[in-house]
Amino acid sequence: MSGEFLGIFENSVHKQRVIIPASFKKKFAEDSQRSVVVTLGPNDTIAIYPLDSWNSTLERLKQGNERAQQLRTQLIDFAMMEQILEGPGRVRIHNMLLEEVGIEDSVIIKGEGHYISLWNPEVYSKVRKTKLQTHRNTFSSEDYQL
Repeated sequence: MSGEFLGIFENSVHKQRVIIPASFKKKFAEDSQRSVVVTLGPNDTIAIYPLDSWNSTLERLKQGNERAQQLRTQLIDFAMMEQILEGPGRVRIHNMLLEEVGIEDSVIIKGEGHYISLWNPEVYSKVRKTKLQTHRNTFSSEDYQL
C-alpha cells in the first residue's frame, strides 16, 4: 500500500501539470505502477490518490455508513480518469479542478497520509493559521509528554 505521505512542498503549475515531490513518489507502492487518480479534496483542495490507495479508499467508503457512501459517490463524480505519472513525476490536473479550487501559478503540495493534496497557497496559509491557533489553545508541553 502506498503512503504515508507527510510533508509540505511548494511548486509551480506549468501547463496544467504539477510535479509530485520525489520523497512522495518513493512511497508509491509497486502495484500502483505510478498510476494516480485526481479528484476534488476537502477544504478547496485537489486530492491525488495513488491507484492502490484510491481503490482501498473506495472500498472502505463503500462499506461505511450513508455519509461515507455519499463521499464515495462525490469522489467518483469529481475524479479525472486514471493516469500514469509523466516523466519525473508530473501529473496533469484538469483545468476545471484548478479553477474550482483557485490554483493558478503556484501550488502547495501536502502529504495527507494516504493521499496528496494540492492547495492554493493563500487558502493553505489561512487554514494553517486557524489550525495553529486551535493547536496553541488546546495543547501544552504536558500533552507532548504522553
